Amino acid sequence: MIKLENVNKYFYKGQERELHALKDINLEIQKGEFSLLAGPSGCGKTTLLNAIGALDSIDSGKIYLDGDEISALDEEARTSLRLNNIGFVFQAYNLVPVLNVAENIGFIMKLQGFNEEKIKNRVQEVATLLEIDTKLNSLPSTLSGGQQQRVAVARAVAPKPKIILADEPTANLDSKNSQILMDMMRSLNEKEQISILFASHDDYVMQQVRRIIKLSDGEIIAS
Repeated sequence: MIKLENVNKYFYKGQERELHALKDINLEIQKGEFSLLAGPSGCGKTTLLNAIGALDSIDSGKIYLDGDEISALDEEARTSLRLNNIGFVFQAYNLVPVLNVAENIGFIMKLQGFNEEKIKNRVQEVATLLEIDTKLNSLPSTLSGGQQQRVAVARAVAPKPKIILADEPTANLDSKNSQILMDMMRSLNEKEQISILFASHDDYVMQQVRRIIKLSDGEIIAS
């Protein structure tokens, strides 16, 4: 479903290349995968995740989603691609503080133009699956960190994207909530048939996924 061919990414200081962040990356992610980008801080995990999610441009190479090249799209097309095909879960929950849980979960669907009834039904369905259905009228500030992360996951899942990209989703969670989150993510992967790609150096996350893609200094060393 996702294919990368000879992808390179540089970070610049002025006109000079300061860091070769991704080095000739070749990678395929199949539909239904439950996989992890692993490696120490600074190895390129987040950079690679952002490239796959069309959040960052690349300097050379090609990235495909379902056979369509996405690496050459302009910013408007990339925004549309992200909105309609990719769900994001970040270390920082990025919830809208003035919206309640139901409104946060349905936020992307509303941007996509779904009617209120479909949004309400899907929000209820996902919230029940993630065990936050009793919090739908609550504001994010009243929730625990684990609950806020579940709302973030629900928001990503609700529109039924082709893939969810999760960047260090357990970083701000204790071990109990990390376990709960990963169990729910696995369930979503199996029940919703949504591909999920994590970026993390959390040993617990590494134990839960089905495939580990190891990076070192911007290169894939094992997959």
